[in-house]
Amino acid sequence: MDDPFAQVLPQMMHFAHLSGTQFVLLLGIIMFFGAIGGRLFQKLHIPQVVGYIVIGIIIGASGLQVLRPETIIALNPVNTIALSLIGFLIGAELKIDVIKKYGKQFIGILIGESIVPFFVVGLLVTGIAYAFMGDIKIAISFGLVLGAICSATAPAATTDVLKEYRTRGPLTTTILGIVAMDDAVALILYAIASTLVAPLLGGHSVSLGAQLLNIAKDIFGSIVVGGLFGALVAFVIKNLMQDAGRVLSFGLGGLFLSTGVCNQLGLDNILAAMSLGFFMVNFAPGKTRPIFSLVEKFTPPIYVLFFVLVGAKLNIWVVTPVLGVLAIVYVSGRTLGKSIGSRLGARITKAPDTVRKFLPWCLLSQAGVAIGLSIAASNDFADSIGPQIILIITATTFIVQLLGPICVKHGITKAGEVGLDVTEEDIIKTTKVKDVTWGTEPLCAADCPATVREVDTLACVLENFETHHNQSFSVITSDTKEMIGIITLEHLKETLQIGEMADSLLAVDIMERPLCTCSPEDSLPDVYKKFTEFDTETMPIVDSEMHSYGVMEKFAVDHFLHTKILELNHKLESMG
Repeated sequence: MDDPFAQVLPQMMHFAHLSGTQFVLLLGIIMFFGAIGGRLFQKLHIPQVVGYIVIGIIIGASGLQVLRPETIIALNPVNTIALSLIGFLIGAELKIDVIKKYGKQFIGILIGESIVPFFVVGLLVTGIAYAFMGDIKIAISFGLVLGAICSATAPAATTDVLKEYRTRGPLTTTILGIVAMDDAVALILYAIASTLVAPLLGGHSVSLGAQLLNIAKDIFGSIVVGGLFGALVAFVIKNLMQDAGRVLSFGLGGLFLSTGVCNQLGLDNILAAMSLGFFMVNFAPGKTRPIFSLVEKFTPPIYVLFFVLVGAKLNIWVVTPVLGVLAIVYVSGRTLGKSIGSRLGARITKAPDTVRKFLPWCLLSQAGVAIGLSIAASNDFADSIGPQIILIITATTFIVQLLGPICVKHGITKAGEVGLDVTEEDIIKTTKVKDVTWGTEPLCAADCPATVREVDTLACVLENFETHHNQSFSVITSDTKEMIGIITLEHLKETLQIGEMADSLLAVDIMERPLCTCSPEDSLPDVYKKFTEFDTETMPIVDSEMHSYGVMEKFAVDHFLHTKILELNHKLESMG
């Protein structure tokens, strides 16, 4: 069967006749069902990116064909935008102090996980291809080209999983460093492979020096373009922009302008975006750095569009049995090579154990650069192995795009890095009153320590203040245990100034009516809102029947949050 993307021009002409309403409808279908698919897979404890891709497969070339090939081609700018955003955010993670600390480790692992699969896939594919085809030149050509392509790792699906599970630690840092650089290695290996393959297949051979010079131009040209736009964005934001909305608009404008310039010059827009992000996080003034968090808030709908379109492009019905065998060999060899190479590089550079053990799980995704190189091969060797190469890469991309994110989740979970990339604001959003006051253990109202009975004497109240860390206590009735008031430390001090008369007072005599209350299930954002709204730093905790569960105190919440952040930092330091 012919590849549906082979005849792009006529289909684009057909797409031009689609109305704006139809176009918006297609975008709505992608966004709506993609978001549903992502959420369903999250419920199954599978990364959401797999859900996006599956929805794309269902409505794309392999399924219902709601998204026709011409529509997918017309939406290619979405892919460009998504990859630029991904590159920009990856570049933001490559801080100079991180590179100084992990630079040797990055290089060692990068060489291992790129070169070893090149040889493993090359040898396995050559042997299988020769067994089926009986032509040693064709077999070697398949092995060299597929070996070069297999070294690339897709950053998009990998980084989406890291972002979804809020990971942080040495494994996460290594993953981001590797996926940012191994595409360049894949380009160099492809240049070498295509130079060797051309004479084997009787085609016109381009010198290796010319190929490498062209790649060097692409790499360094992209870095220069990204750096220049990074300097421009940083200067303007520093001197002319203050409002967050304008900062986001201008930052995205600079990023997309950089991408457009690279496309016009034939440079790598992902590498330029990485360079822009790297420049801004390392050399721009500190107040420009919040742009990265603003961009992260902008990316989710773009990612949904991108990954649904990735799935829609995949056509699993175009692979013949022979190509199917080669595809299986390719995936198996690539997985084996990545595992051996990354572990060897990690061992040589003395990387942490979590990196050595679990990095191989996180390097399986394959997409943009691999597909791009397969298209280059289909053009360079159109009369021989080119069409088969693009079919093999398409089929294997289908496999690894589904399995890759699941494997990434497994690796980062086993490494213990899930949920470590959190801020104080993140903890607040996910914490309830009961988590702060008594942790995970349930507490009944009768056992609550931060309470006094209405008939307790002042001496008894003072004893409670002396023996507990609370600065306020709920006052409850003796029979129903219902909360009727609150005694604060400040109010108690005022009472003691009365003199000897204070000795005869009971808790009910010195209590105050609380300005507000909260329940054990209330979230911390709601509690902080009440602290501000009622201008108080303490409130009783009660259930629906006004049974007391103690007192919520702002200083205790602040201490809880500070302790959580210290625990996370200590855990990260212990990981190396």
